Amino acid sequence: MEKPLNRNLWVDYLRSALTVLVVAHHASLAYTTFAKFDKEAYIRSTHAIVDNKRWVGLDIFENFNDVFFMALMFLIGGLFLSKSIDKKGVFVFIKDRFYRLFLPFIILGTLFMLIAYFPSYYVAKGNTDITAYIQDFFVVEKWPVGPPWFIWVLFVFNLLFALLNPFIKNISQKANNFIDSLQHKPILFFILLWFITWVLYVPLASAVGPGTWTGIGPFDFQLSRVALYFGYFIIGILIGTTDFNQQLLSPTSGIVKNWWLWVLLALSVYTLLSLVEQKEILANMVKTNQLGLLSGWLIYFSIYTASCTLSSIAFITAFRKLVRESSEWWNSLVANAYLIYLIHYVFLTWIQFLLQPYDISAFEKFLLAFISSLSLSWATSILLRRNKIIKQYL
Repeated sequence: MEKPLNRNLWVDYLRSALTVLVVAHHASLAYTTFAKFDKEAYIRSTHAIVDNKRWVGLDIFENFNDVFFMALMFLIGGLFLSKSIDKKGVFVFIKDRFYRLFLPFIILGTLFMLIAYFPSYYVAKGNTDITAYIQDFFVVEKWPVGPPWFIWVLFVFNLLFALLNPFIKNISQKANNFIDSLQHKPILFFILLWFITWVLYVPLASAVGPGTWTGIGPFDFQLSRVALYFGYFIIGILIGTTDFNQQLLSPTSGIVKNWWLWVLLALSVYTLLSLVEQKEILANMVKTNQLGLLSGWLIYFSIYTASCTLSSIAFITAFRKLVRESSEWWNSLVANAYLIYLIHYVFLTWIQFLLQPYDISAFEKFLLAFISSLSLSWATSILLRRNKIIKQYL
């Protein structure tokens, strides 16, 4: 007899798939055409290891991910929080978040990044002195956070949610009917989410610069996107207060039924974005006075935010529609996704470092680094989660 489907199985599978995409994203960064390595302070490099083999196809892949996938991760991170805080109460909720998010970030994150960045130090300094490396890690590089930045930011968002929960609950009670009604209005749903994405991202990115990071020590974050990430987190919370599996995102809703159209639109708009960037179409039009600077800027960021919005909707609806039954290997991926996220960078940077001398293509190196680091971090997670305490929180 077929096992009954977990009504949130598709969300678990989507979250774990995005984790795999994170690993692939980091695997690609060593081989993009824009990759650069700063020997004075490797933290200013585009990636921990930069290879001399490059391929523009990995630029396209990396940028596709970068446009949307962390915003979507934060949206998913908010989906079930209202039910969680109602069940546990504020104090237990915060304590649970502290043990599940903050402690792994500050302890395991620091330990894993110390291991992960040693190849970077060796490439930069040609030195294998561990004491000198640790001193450089904390003093010169200012305690690099690496991929675990997402975990501490999510923890802060959770704290803000706990503080704002009465206010959010009041809003959700008024907004639930409107959110449910969007299941019959896919075009309005897209326009609304696109508008929100634009407002959350464009003004701040234009003010501080699209790629601006800031922070103290390991508490580093992308300043240009912090409003976008928090906004998507709140959107996830508001959707989570509704019966979204039977309303907004039910298999029969107008949004989910058109999943294939969202995928096509997401690919089309991202292709347009890539052409605009690679061919410098808007930049050239501005230089030749065919287009004003402000107009060019508005067109570019409108395409960019449309790509973010459409890719997010495409992933959500495709997983909602296509995930129909449980898979043993994917269930294992779900169970180990968090530790894979925490651990993968350790294996990845060392593998990329060891692959540097080999005369094979950038794509081959990418595949080797991606598959090896994913497999090793997955296996390591399985072993670590045999410990009951680790399994409880990670």
